Amino acid sequence: MPTAQDVADFLGQGDDQTVIALAGEHLPIITAMASAYTRGVGFTAGEPNEEISAVITTATARLMANPDQVQYKLGNMSFQSFFNGWTLAETFVLNRYRKRSTG
Repeated sequence: MPTAQDVADFLGQGDDQTVIALAGEHLPIITAMASAYTRGVGFTAGEPNEEISAVITTATARLMANPDQVQYKLGNMSFQSFFNGWTLAETFVLNRYRKRSTG
């Protein structure tokens, strides 16, 4: 299971206690979303496997980039950097575990 320290390290800010605390607040959200997406497949006793842990780490880092989840505008420029679903790479990983309808 990824930890807040893992996410902070991934962001290159492993020595910043504020970043570690923020990661700790966001990890349960992304973990729950990954578990729901895969319907629990790839999790053992609530713990994700290594591949899903990697998805949780990267998605948590993205969520932390803009915890307010708002779009910023400056003149004619707009900045949208927030969690807006899984990335293509994350989706590929999660889809390996997701049960799908065959009909």
